[in-house]
Amino acid sequence: MLLSMTGYGEARWQSEQLTLSIELRALNNRYLKVSVRAPDPYHLLEAEFEKVIRRQIKRGTIQLQLRCERLSVAQDFRINAVALTSYVQQIRAVAAQHGLPSDHLLSQVLALPGVVPESGSLTFKLHDDWPIIEKVLVEALGNLGVMRQEEGRAMGQELLGFRDTIAAHLDVIRKKSPQVATAFRDRLLERVRGLLKAVDVEIDRDDLIREVSIFAERSDIAEEVVRLATHLDHFREIMKDEESPGRKLEFLTQEMFREANTIGSKASDVDISREVVEIKGTLEKIRELIQNVE
Repeated sequence: MLLSMTGYGEARWQSEQLTLSIELRALNNRYLKVSVRAPDPYHLLEAEFEKVIRRQIKRGTIQLQLRCERLSVAQDFRINAVALTSYVQQIRAVAAQHGLPSDHLLSQVLALPGVVPESGSLTFKLHDDWPIIEKVLVEALGNLGVMRQEEGRAMGQELLGFRDTIAAHLDVIRKKSPQVATAFRDRLLERVRGLLKAVDVEIDRDDLIREVSIFAERSDIAEEVVRLATHLDHFREIMKDEESPGRKLEFLTQEMFREANTIGSKASDVDISREVVEIKGTLEKIRELIQNVE
């Protein structure tokens, strides 16, 4: 089953105190890369986000954006009584020692470090919110997966069409290749007869056979044709894998390029060269397309 590396998914959750939304955008990448944008202190959960994402996605860049709104409750605002008491006792002791008034201390003491936590560091616990966040993330991943599957099915049909196009061109090459040596023999015989006609010299039959045999051996593309046909069959089988076979398809496409190049370089025939050009053009389309397959 093919999966696209691009897609979008989102999910939301809301309660009386907390509203969450997660958006996921998937882009192409040879490896898995997770990018998280989240407000404080939720950015500290980046490792947990990536752990959940890796369970379902193998390749691609995943951009995650978490939006969160929390209604404050009375428990969010606390005074550090220990720090406050310590500051008051120390200030009163110093004031008594120097004969200074210690009235109206409270407003000044509240501004001292550690007495009142800053608003940005309210101590709501991440591990309490994480089960909810994980649930929303899994739902967003599910929605992303639906889009990736739909795009993957469309790409699969297109890839199989390209595969069949290559098979058709290869069939033309297979039928044409046995005629290459015969055509070379006829051209060679005609050319040599033309050169020797003026000097009245006969062609040695064994020499002609030897030259044609050497050419036939050098231009024999039977093995390359068989290997390319085997790769095409394998290509179709890989498309049926349960896991998205992007890496396998990349490797197999490289092998098919190699065989096509060898056929083009060995076959000294215009028609075969034309078919090879068409095969390589279609392989290039396949290579571009599978760059978007997980």
